Formats: sequence, C-alpha cells, structure tokens
Amino acid sequence: MSLYNSSIAPKLPKVETSVFAVMSQMAADYNAVNLSQGFPDFEIPEELIGLVHKHMQEGRNQYAPMKGIKRLRDAISLRYSSAYNAEYDAEDEITITAGATQAIYTAISAFVREDDEVIIFEPAYDLYAPAIRMNGGTVKYYSMTLPDFSINWKEVNRMVNGNTRMIIINTPHNPSGSVLSDYDMRQLEKIVEGRDIIVLSDEVYEHLIYDGHQHHSAAAYPEIASRCFVMGSFGKTLHATGWKVGYALAPAYLMKEFRKLHQFVVFAVNTPVQHAIADYLERHDLSGLSPFYQQKRDYFLEKIAASRFKPIPAKGTYFQVLDYSEISDMPEAEFAEHLIKNYGIAAIPMSPFYHQKTNHNQLRFCFAKKTETIDKATSILCRI
Repeated sequence: MSLYNSSIAPKLPKVETSVFAVMSQMAADYNAVNLSQGFPDFEIPEELIGLVHKHMQEGRNQYAPMKGIKRLRDAISLRYSSAYNAEYDAEDEITITAGATQAIYTAISAFVREDDEVIIFEPAYDLYAPAIRMNGGTVKYYSMTLPDFSINWKEVNRMVNGNTRMIIINTPHNPSGSVLSDYDMRQLEKIVEGRDIIVLSDEVYEHLIYDGHQHHSAAAYPEIASRCFVMGSFGKTLHATGWKVGYALAPAYLMKEFRKLHQFVVFAVNTPVQHAIADYLERHDLSGLSPFYQQKRDYFLEKIAASRFKPIPAKGTYFQVLDYSEISDMPEAEFAEHLIKNYGIAAIPMSPFYHQKTNHNQLRFCFAKKTETIDKATSILCRI
C-alpha cells in the first residue's frame, strides 16, 4: 500500500535529484570513465590514514565539542592570520562542520527569512537556490558573462534593494573554474558597505589556483569580512571528500546565530578525523596543491589538444569546461547522456547550474584523476 498522500505538498516540488548523482549513477550503469562528480580517484596521504587510526586507538572516539576540537580551530585561525592577515578567534568565530555543504546550508538557514532576497551568480552550484527557497527566501539570479564568466558589478548593484539579505559568491568557482580578482572583491566591498547585507563566500577550492592567479579571500577585505561567512573544505584540500569535514569562519555576532542551528543539525563532527587533520596541518602546509593540480589540468588540456572540444582554461578548482559546439548541437544534458551511452565517458552538463537550464554547448570535466584515468578519458574525447 502506498503511503503517498497527494494532499501533502512538498516544499521543493520542482527540485530533482542532483545532476551529480544522476550522472555518476549513469556512469556506473554504463561502466563509463567518470569525470563527472568532483572527487579524486587517487588515494589520500597514507600519513593521514595513519593519524586517524592512531587517534581511534588512543580513544578519541566520542563526541567532539560542538564548535570543533580546539587544536583544529587554532590551526585554521593561524593559517588565515598568516595567509590573509585576517584575525579569527578560535573560540567564537570558527566552527568545524560536516563538510562545506552543511556549513553553507546552515548559514543560509540561520539568516534568510520569508521574502528575503539572495543574489547568486550563475552558473551556480546547485545547493544555493534550493537552500534559499527552503527558508522562504527569493533567489535573484545574475548570469555571468561568457566566455570568461565575468561579472558586471554595476548590474549587480542595480539588483540590490532593501530586501537583499545575502550575496553568495564562489571563488574559485564551481562549475566554471573562474576566479574572482582583487577588482571584483573591491567592487563587492563597495556594494555592501553601509548596507545590512550578509556575504557568504564559498571558498572550498581556495588552494587550487593556476597560472599565477591569486586567491582573493573575502577574509582579506575588512568591509566584507565584517559581515561575511567564509566556507572551507578539508575534503577538497586533502583529497578526502568522503570525510565530509569543512569549516565556517565569521564574526562572533554571526557565528553565534550559526551555532544555534549547527548544534541541532549535526552537533559535532567526526572526532578522530578532526584530530588527524589538526596533526597534518601542524606538519604540512598546503602550498603544493596548486602546482599538483595545475600539472593535471595542463596534462588534460595537452591530451585533448587534437580533439574537437574547445577548452575555457580553468583558473582554479579541479574542473575544466569544454565547449562542444563544433561537434554537436544537442542540448547539454542530452549530449552528456550520449557520451556516456555511446562513448563511455561521463561529464556534467552546465545547463543544470542555470535556473532556466540555459544551454551553451558546454560540459564540465573533473581532472582530479590518476594519469591513467586522464589518458583513458582524453583518448575517448579525441575520438568524438
């Protein structure tokens, strides 16, 4: 007997299963090379695994403090002070979260109210809009300009009004691989100055920056930082996406409200993993990540140079956008399915990152893969 009752109205009736889950499932069904969902297919450092095991054996297996273990919060505070000259108090302004996704959803839930407006930049990571709508907010979409996914800040400023509660930025940007410049951040700073607007800065790929570009964290701009949540992810930086450990930084008056929800959503995050990450950060810096991933990006681009795909070189993240307009005029979702079923390679169409499913004949490929995986994938792409 079905328990479904048609009189029970869903809160998100138009939201479907995430495109990441759909394409990864199709990749598995067709045994395709999976360059769709953003996770590495190589192992994390053995040292990290050993550290987790060590802390488990030493009995650190019960609840961590709600805000996260102090050593890890201290390590984050020290890093932001050193890298961005930004001071965050470990007690009141840093919280360890169950991945950046939970951090972002919690921040939106803590502050977005009925009829509040939130500006997001599309193509936009698929979490933002549903989280806003779940909390009664209205999504205001700004479409970045192709081919470089740039922003006209004068147009953004015209979107701001008395109902604007939050602006969400994402740099380095998923899915496009673009990076906000110092100029961009200065323009945002002017827009929010003197206004009651919260900025949410999704910076989970902060250590993956290429070609001499620099990550301009919102933490480094005092006018923005004074009203901003900065979100980070150890899953991205330590190649351990399945550990789901991230963090949120914000001034104490914002973090106080954030923690009111955080305590009821997850309360605390995996204890031995937090201790292991704290140990690892004390022993290593993360400066080698950009060269490591740039080598993979460059190798991927080199291997597809003879293909009919046109790359828009990623300035950051571990995603590469390819234009297939010289190959097919199929809509992106259809073409992505065509590649899985007929060529055995999986990518993510860009259209689901637009609220109107806008088609630009572009696919996103993840290059956080072993050399043999990239070789296999690019060999297929060159045959299409």
